[in-house]
Amino acid sequence: MQLTLRYNLPFTVVKVSYQGTSIDVSDVLIDTGSASTILAADIVAAINILPLPQDTLRTIRGIGGRELVFSRRVEYVQIGQCQLRDFEIEIGGMDYGYEINGILGMDFLTQGRALINLKEMRIDFLD
Repeated sequence: MQLTLRYNLPFTVVKVSYQGTSIDVSDVLIDTGSASTILAADIVAAINILPLPQDTLRTIRGIGGRELVFSRRVEYVQIGQCQLRDFEIEIGGMDYGYEINGILGMDFLTQGRALINLKEMRIDFLD
């Protein structure tokens, strides 16, 4: 799958399915420095991924600072032909000073056996 270079960073589109409804999330950063996959709360609210009273909020830290997130197990997360079922994502505000709707972290990249080719700006997955 072709990657897009913005802000000198690699971005892709991710499909997420929750309770029988799916959405394509654009502007998702491929980030080998992030342990987990995080999506923007305002985007995934469209498929009813909303905070629930029983959700536990966690603080995550990164280059962009600190952020409160909650976790949700979704039916699948998919990039191109790579679909990981029953996958846990984190949901947060994603207010980092530039347009970003998510971060595809090492949890997805390792489980999906990603091959990132920066010369050709592609991400592919081993079968």
